[in-house]
Amino acid sequence: MSVKSPLTFFIPDTENTRKLPFVGGIKAGFPSPAADFDETKISLDNVLVKNHEATFYAKASGTSMIGAGIDNGDIMVIDRSLEPRNGKIAVCCIDGEFTVKRIKVEKNCVWLLPENEAFQPIKVTEENQLIIWGIVTYVIKSV
Repeated sequence: MSVKSPLTFFIPDTENTRKLPFVGGIKAGFPSPAADFDETKISLDNVLVKNHEATFYAKASGTSMIGAGIDNGDIMVIDRSLEPRNGKIAVCCIDGEFTVKRIKVEKNCVWLLPENEAFQPIKVTEENQLIIWGIVTYVIKSV
């Protein structure tokens, strides 16, 4: 079966992580001129990736999840080791096509819900082939 993907997938390069300067405690409110900064170094791979063997990145394409804060071009961190649960945002392959949607589990039904009123929910039936690839744990945005 050929899988169509509007998502671009990447594997984290955990061998070549680079620690960058990190300054904690920057206020988004009224600035303090006497603030002392404690600069340490962190690796975003080490912060964003909990399970290196089961995590990958994907670039979002489209606007169906804008209400959840996932915009076109955002990078999603996806953990395949997490259990799919009601209310979680998941990367799913339904009938050979990838999509990102919120999972809604009902008594006899599973729904894949967009977070944009311009898109219709997807009711998963027995006729559909659904594979939940992983759960979105973080979204990296450009400003």
